[in-house]
This record gives sequence, C-alpha cells and structure tokens, in this order.
Amino acid sequence: MSDATAIERFLEMMAAQAGAAVNTLAAYRRDLTLASATLEGGLATADGAALERLADGWAELSKATVARKAAALRRFFGYLVDDGDRADDPSPALPRPGMKRGLPRTLDHGDVERLFAAIDARLARDPVIPTDLRLSALFELLYGSGLRATELVSLPRGAIHPDRPFLILKGKGGRERLVPISDRARAAVAAWRAHVTADRPFLFPSGATHLSRVRLFQLVRTLAAEAGIAPDRISPHVLRHAFATHLLEGGADLRALQTMLGHADIATTEIYTHVDSRRLVELVNERHPLVDALRKRA
Repeated sequence: MSDATAIERFLEMMAAQAGAAVNTLAAYRRDLTLASATLEGGLATADGAALERLADGWAELSKATVARKAAALRRFFGYLVDDGDRADDPSPALPRPGMKRGLPRTLDHGDVERLFAAIDARLARDPVIPTDLRLSALFELLYGSGLRATELVSLPRGAIHPDRPFLILKGKGGRERLVPISDRARAAVAAWRAHVTADRPFLFPSGATHLSRVRLFQLVRTLAAEAGIAPDRISPHVLRHAFATHLLEGGADLRALQTMLGHADIATTEIYTHVDSRRLVELVNERHPLVDALRKRA
C-alpha cells in the first residue's frame, strides 16, 4: 500500500470515526504528506531508526510544532497497526517534547466595555449602517455566547430565532451543544438580519459564501484600535476566552461552562480557573466553616 493510499484511508477514518474537524484533517494531511516526502523509504513502512532521523530534522522547530507532528504520526501508525497493515508500531522513537500549556490571553471588563462603547458610538452616529449592525451582532455573539470564529461566520441565516434564547450548534468533531443567546445578542442579530436577503443561506454572507475568519479577525482588530486597545492583544478567540473568564468570575459552574464552550474534556475548561484566584480566596474567607467559628470567638 502506497503512502498516499494509507494517508487517505487514515484521514477517512479520522473523519468518519473520530469526527475530526476540517482544520484538524488538513493539519494531519500536511504533516503526514511532508513526512512521506522526507523519508526515503516511505512513511507507512518506516522503522524506528527512520523516524529518529526524521525527528532530527525538527531540531529548529518549536516544541508545539514538534508535538503536533509527532502526535499526527503516532495516530497514523496506531491506525495502521489497528487496521492490520503493520505488525509493529515504530512511533515510540518519536520525541515527546515537554509542553507547558500557556494561560489563555483574555480581556478585563474595562476592555470589553470600551469595545462595546466604540460600537455604540458608531451606531449613535448612524443607527442603520449595515456594516456597523453586522459588527454589533458579531461582537455580541463572540463575547456574549463564546462562539468559535468558524462557528460564528458559518451560522445559517435562520440559526438564531428572536423568541428562542439558545441555539443548537454542531462544533468541533461534529459534537452538538446548546449555546445560550442573550436578549441583547438576539436584538443585535435581528437588526442585522433585516439587511440580509432571504435567499442568502448564511447570517453573515460575503460573496458566494460567508464572511471569512480572516475578515472577522480584521474587523475585531480594527474596532480594538478604535477603542484604544492594542490590536495585538485581541482576536476572536481572545473574546471567547473573555466570555469564559468573566462567566467564571461571576460564579458560573465549570461543568456548565464546559458545555457552553463545547469542550470534550473538562481539563480544557479548567485552564480558565487561573483567572478566578481572587474569587477563590474570597470564597474561602467568606464561606469556610472555620472562618465562621473564628468570627464567633471574636
């Protein structure tokens, strides 16, 4: 079996059985195809020594990139063994760089207030400019519901109903989740949707399809500059982080937040607890039974 055939079969399995997202499949394809082109004897039949030589060529890459490439190859060889195409798995020869997961970048409440003040200033000057109404709807959904950029730009025109405070969304890996939509977000979407003709399939159309993630990124950074926020501090994903961070600060349940964000593993959601350290101290000082006992003695 050629490398090309093995890679295609692997990607088909990842899509059908693992529910891998389009971007994940594209990353696997790039890493596996490049490894196949680099290895003289081919990828599917490579042994441990060949993989060690391949990994030697990754010396100048970041730990994150090496970890991604190695993970793709490990998954690929695991598939070949499970499918009976190989009797052995050479992937233990691949490096496992220590990865310290960084804390997510976020915004404080003042930053968010400045962003929405900038939108309000635009709408105050002229409340019917379609591009400003679209910007308002985009920001309300990014910060108010924690949508991923791809999920947001690809929303169908009728996804958000004016009388329904939630939508059912299919996110990463084809997993469905319930996403809350605030009253103000639904109002912003309704104001914008009036400018989207009924024949357009997407809520945020652009050309023959929908608004691109790149264009969304540009819109977010442009508004940040208007609001006096350094553009390099913000992105659509940073607004998603702010959504999660501020909900936790407000006392949201971690499991509920996991559901809203669409995380398969709660460990992914737990990274947001770093921002709530002040609140944790306050809870201990206010709620711990020993604190109550000390107060009574005083």
